[in-house]
Order: sequence, then C-alpha cells, then structure tokens
Amino acid sequence: MRVFRRDFIVAAALALVGTAPALARQDAKAAPKTPVILVVGDSLSAEYGLPRGSGWVALLEKRLAQQKTNATVINASVSGDTTAGGRARLPALLRQHNPTLVVIELGANDALRGLPLANTQDNLAWMAEQAQHAGARVLLVGMQMPPNYGADYGRRFAAMYESVARERKVPLVPFLLHGVADAPDAAALFQPDRIHPRAEAHPRMLDNVWPQLRKLL
Repeated sequence: MRVFRRDFIVAAALALVGTAPALARQDAKAAPKTPVILVVGDSLSAEYGLPRGSGWVALLEKRLAQQKTNATVINASVSGDTTAGGRARLPALLRQHNPTLVVIELGANDALRGLPLANTQDNLAWMAEQAQHAGARVLLVGMQMPPNYGADYGRRFAAMYESVARERKVPLVPFLLHGVADAPDAAALFQPDRIHPRAEAHPRMLDNVWPQLRKLL
C-alpha cells in the first residue's frame, strides 16, 4: 500500500509538471495583446518643421493615454515619402512591429511629383492588402489637391482613395487637412512654405482621423 501511494504521488506530480507549460501557453494566448498602431506617412505625419511632440501622431499618443486606452503608437512616417517609398518600407515594418492597426497616410508627394495616379493607387492598394495579410486592420487617410491642379485632377485624385477603400474594404478619412486647408484663415495655419501645417493645425488633423481610428481600436 505504501509503495502504491508513493507511486501515485510521483505520477501525479509528473503529470502536473507536464501540464504546466501547456497551461502557461493557454494563459499567454488568453492575455489580450496591447494594440500597436503603425503610422506610415509623409511629412504631414512626421512633424516636419514642428517642435517634437506637437504633430498629430504625437497628439494621438497623448489622447490615448488621457483616455486610458492601452496602445503603442509607432510613427514610421518619413518626410518627402511617396507611396512607392512606403511600399518599399512596409514589409520590414510589419515584421518588426507586428501592428494591430496600420494607418496609411501617403499620396500627396506623388501628386507634387506628377506621378501617374494609377501607380499611386496600385501602391496604396498593395500596402493595404499586405497589412491585412499580416493580420492588421487598416485605416486609409486621404488628401485633396488644391484648385490650381485643376478640377478634373482633383476629382480623380480624391476618387483614387475612395476606390482603394472600397477595394480593400477599409475605412477612409477623406481629407486629413479638412478644417485646415479649407478653413477661412487657412494661410495662418500653414508654415511659410504654405504646404506644411503649423502646430496649431495638428489638433484639428487628429480630430479628422480620430473617429475612424477609435472604431478600429
């Protein structure tokens, strides 16, 4: 009887040791992942000409903290970047950060350089698709061209973002600079180059992005 009891205790202990790693793995899977927001944009998101911490992406991080929303914000924006540049950089960014949400804010520099809209649209759609394949949700942030580009070009440029959003079934912020570039006092909201918004405009830019981004979180 003593031998039987001792063998039973040893067998039970070994069974518990064997199940401990499995239980730990289950707990790890059950633990909610902290959302990672990856922003891939150009100078409008990279704080060009602004004090550090005053751009809309930095303000997003502060708003999330104020609202006690646990999330990590990675700003991978590069001043002057085009959709082709974003396309080239995205695969490594997805591997490195494993984001929950990817915000794509690109296209304005394509227009400034006169690049074909078809190429820009293809790059945006490809980036959205790759982010989705990596398991991330996608938010597309659009731009609009000033009147001097011509009404027809302006319509086609805006329609490009709408087409990508429909194709990839992702939400769209139609115009990052709504309430800034089309404001009555627009000139006062831009830096001397008349391209990049001043720090005072970035809270408005965040307000444009926030409703759609909050839903995705």
